[in-house]
Amino acid sequence: MSPASGDTVMPSPYYHLPVLADEVISGLSVNRGGIYLDGTLGDGGHSLAILRAMSQPDSTSTTDLPEEDHQAGPGMVLGIDLDRRAVDGAAGRLESFGPVFRATQGNYTDMASLAARHGLGQVDGVLLDLGFSSRQVDRPGYGLSFQNDEPLDMRYDLSQEITAADLVNNYNETELTDLFRRLGEEPRARALARAIVRERTARPIGATGELAALVERIVGRKRAHRIHPATRVFQALRIAVNRELENLQAGLEAAVGLLRPEGRLAVISYHSLEDRIVKNFLAHRSAICVCPPGLPQCVCGQMPDLAIVNRRIIRPTDEEVAFNPRSRSARLRLARRIQSDL
Repeated sequence: MSPASGDTVMPSPYYHLPVLADEVISGLSVNRGGIYLDGTLGDGGHSLAILRAMSQPDSTSTTDLPEEDHQAGPGMVLGIDLDRRAVDGAAGRLESFGPVFRATQGNYTDMASLAARHGLGQVDGVLLDLGFSSRQVDRPGYGLSFQNDEPLDMRYDLSQEITAADLVNNYNETELTDLFRRLGEEPRARALARAIVRERTARPIGATGELAALVERIVGRKRAHRIHPATRVFQALRIAVNRELENLQAGLEAAVGLLRPEGRLAVISYHSLEDRIVKNFLAHRSAICVCPPGLPQCVCGQMPDLAIVNRRIIRPTDEEVAFNPRSRSARLRLARRIQSDL
């Protein structure tokens, strides 16, 4: 997935480039007979890497293999995505793998019930690659980016009712200020909220280009700065519309419940809000004691059910960033499921 809608776009292949693909395969300890769940399917890049690794049990490097050269061994990959358009595209892309790969539309917070529909109980690995894909930001129809002037939508799932335009045109100044400050970490949040409320009195703000231009007028733009000044505002609106942080917390809980003992969890985040949730969740679920500080003895009865695999964040190599600049802010955290009664 991609970190920000204001990043400079470089020529890219038709499909979104999976970030940290080799590191994910290694971190998930992919094996030939394993069952894996890709909770953020997108264009299917990570699922494809897992399928390749399942057919190459002695190799953890998968990014240099042509798609048509390998068939996965026994096991299964289930891909989930909120975006029906992504599900349909990935299903077509990976149809040559037959029943070893399955794709379904849904929210990864519901991964247990979605897996059960496909006859799956516990799984060997769960991947969450947060944010959105290059396809969603580069192609029209999503309203996620100011690179295309289009309706201010931002929904991954078109069955959802609330759009970014609804928030921009209906939230009051205080609500917009809080939204931009909390989810966008925007230092000019109040000034931007006030300008939006003033602007929409004449007519509703309905297009990405219109909102981006308004933000640029208020914030200004330094020539040397490669990130568009509206990036934080667009991030805040996207997160709010799709309830990304709430889904992340619930999805992490669901993943732990779905993993079998020794199963692996891999989470790629792209900004501090996401990474903080992942870091705190893993720290809490791997801790022996979560009592408040100062108590003379432990009274919480905490039984850890995760072990952190990488104490240091895994980041893309310089080579990957050079090839795929949108990977530069990616952070991978890994955990291993353990018996809660240990």
